[in-house]
Amino acid sequence: MTVLGAAVSVFASVPSIKTIVITVPENGEPAARQSLPSELLAGKQPKILFVPGGRTRRASVYNALLLLEAHNPHYVLIHDGARPWVSPSLIEQIIEAVQKYNAVIPLLPLTDTPKECDAPLWEVQPQAKTSCTPDFPPVFIKQHLKRANTGVAQTPQAFAFPEILRAHGKAAEYEQEGNEEYTDDAEVWSMFCGPVAVVPGSEENRKITFPGDLG
Repeated sequence: MTVLGAAVSVFASVPSIKTIVITVPENGEPAARQSLPSELLAGKQPKILFVPGGRTRRASVYNALLLLEAHNPHYVLIHDGARPWVSPSLIEQIIEAVQKYNAVIPLLPLTDTPKECDAPLWEVQPQAKTSCTPDFPPVFIKQHLKRANTGVAQTPQAFAFPEILRAHGKAAEYEQEGNEEYTDDAEVWSMFCGPVAVVPGSEENRKITFPGDLG
């Protein structure tokens, strides 16, 4: 089972999910199809659709939302394909919550105390992970965040569909004007729609970022 195949299979097992859109690189649809279980592609529900991704993660999500518009969904769940261990129970919990609050994400509590700095830490200090030599511009703590009120965002993030589609359209215009990019869809919703509710995330729902994450 591939990473993508595992993630898609979990969503396909949830009866209320009718359509799944997978964003792929240019000319990447054949490889994506090959990574999915054949029974998923042969089934009538959920429909499996593919769409080319964009320059950024947010642009890729917007492409998928534009494709989904023709299917008139009430709600949409947006998930990282690199999170193959998401559980059906977490998906169903998020679906139930989004129908109450219109926007919801899973959040994990922090075990370490977070600090907000006045510059992107590892971009400014590329050697900081391996060296204590002060041969880079200094970075200072801007804000001491309260650990009890701070969490780590996971996916799937769920939203009322018409509103998140419009919000992504506005975000696209905002980015074209030279403004900063958005890191996730909850930030897009917060910027253009309003508050985002949270439900407890899952330790098992981790994202594959480094080779060690597969262990």
